[in-house]
Amino acid sequence: MNATVDTELFKDAMSRFTTGVTIVTGIDGGLPLGFTCQSFVSLSIDPPFVAVAPARSSTSWPRIARTGSFCVNVLADTQEDLCLGFAVSGGDKFNGVTWNPAPISGAPVLDGSLAWVDCRLELAHDAGDHELIIGKVLDLGTAEGAPLLFFRRGFATVARREHEAKRG
Repeated sequence: MNATVDTELFKDAMSRFTTGVTIVTGIDGGLPLGFTCQSFVSLSIDPPFVAVAPARSSTSWPRIARTGSFCVNVLADTQEDLCLGFAVSGGDKFNGVTWNPAPISGAPVLDGSLAWVDCRLELAHDAGDHELIIGKVLDLGTAEGAPLLFFRRGFATVARREHEAKRG
């Protein structure tokens, strides 16, 4: 039996799953590239793998993929404008953006990100209108702050409860 799923209902239901927001970056021909991606997950601890799912319509991802490496930057709640800037196609997304090269791949680590995960592309799999990309973690780092979240097609932030803060 082939069931048809209503596209708008699917989008609405999936929007109720809160996700973090990332910017996936790379270097191609000495130029920094990147795109906003909310489809990111830790996949395996041993060996360390992560997965991202760029849209097939992305113009940045194919150029990053050719290099065989990428860096996932986990955004802080102060980076909403950065997120929006990297969500558009074309243009110089890195204009005015400060970053440093990841130690192994050289992909951009964006200043102010909560975490960065430098990866080697291990596997690309067809996933409908997206690709499912598995990256082997080569290096990573963290910073303090709160995450930028996406919920019901808009940005959200974490509200800590008093009892959680006391557990610290």
